[in-house]
Amino acid sequence: MLDYKIGDKVIYPNHGVGIIEQVSFNYLNGRSERCFMLRIFSSGLRVMVPEVNAQNVGLRRVITSAEARKIVVFLECNHHSNGCRGDWKHRFKENSERMRTGSLLDVAAVLKSLLLLSRSKPLSFRERKMLERARYLLVSELATAQRVSETKVETDVVRALAKAKLQFPEVGVPAAVD
Repeated sequence: MLDYKIGDKVIYPNHGVGIIEQVSFNYLNGRSERCFMLRIFSSGLRVMVPEVNAQNVGLRRVITSAEARKIVVFLECNHHSNGCRGDWKHRFKENSERMRTGSLLDVAAVLKSLLLLSRSKPLSFRERKMLERARYLLVSELATAQRVSETKVETDVVRALAKAKLQFPEVGVPAAVD
């Protein structure tokens, strides 16, 4: 049983940080079910998640500051997996699945694999969008976990990636066509 209460900050996979605004009981499938109403900070989107589905959709608490430090260490690590092989459609599918897990470590791994790929060839339009999504999800959760501004975290992420000899591609660089 999940013990979320009003005001708790949570992560809704692929959408980012939200806040529990309401905990109520609603009738679903003929049964009274406990539900969490959350509002996603970035979009204002309001989502009702029945408690019985919360784990299946990946709803979870924001990571701790200790876990945030581990993510930064992972970003600094110069050991790169080969990432997804094959054509961009296969890579995109694999990366999309990792983004949906809700794990910030998976999001960081997608970010690093796309940055590594961007060193050798331009990312497709969809991969660039995914890179920006991963960057946003990473920065917003780390900022929430560490209780600092997103600007500070953005600087820390760029610095950590530089230690791994990675950097974000320049804006305005032409991309491969999907």
